[in-house]
Amino acid sequence: MAEITAAQVATLRKASGAGMMDAKRALEEAAGDLARAADILREKGQASAKKRSERATEQGTIGHYLHIQADRPVIGVLVELASETDFVAKSDGFQTAARDIAMHVAAARPRWVRRDEVPEAILAKERELIAAQARNEGKPDKVIEKIVDGRVNSFYEDYVLYDQTFVNPEKFEGTVGQLVESLAATMGENISVRRFARLGVGEVAE
Repeated sequence: MAEITAAQVATLRKASGAGMMDAKRALEEAAGDLARAADILREKGQASAKKRSERATEQGTIGHYLHIQADRPVIGVLVELASETDFVAKSDGFQTAARDIAMHVAAARPRWVRRDEVPEAILAKERELIAAQARNEGKPDKVIEKIVDGRVNSFYEDYVLYDQTFVNPEKFEGTVGQLVESLAATMGENISVRRFARLGVGEVAE
């Protein structure tokens, strides 16, 4: 078995936010391979995701992004990424994720974090419009409900942050919700986007 040094443990803890013993065990299992150890932490973390989701998140960080155009900021975003401990909140991986999500918000313009935040009145109006459009297209009544459900899912993918495909597939392939789940698995904590704010020059508030 490869000898695991304190420096290796510290490097993995800084990158992942994992506890000292968890990081050491992962490195031992990976025979000192830092990348493989990070994967092991992620795999083990995903198995306990449900338990983590019930734990309080009272720490975190503010991710920020400014989009520069013609030598001036034209879009600004703040994102609150919540965690259980300040140790995880200060880790490089957590800070990077917060900035990446802020960049995504700047580009994708979500309106809500989760599906349950979409007001019922807006959802009902959207269903009504989709159904009317399907009827105008000559769709039979028996399939309209399925069409409505499918297009409502598309509505969520357009406007709900967790349902949106992350804009930088070179960093992560999947939705923003899956990115947050992967981060939580790696860090071993309950992690979530609590809220965000986006301002764009000349844009009308929705």
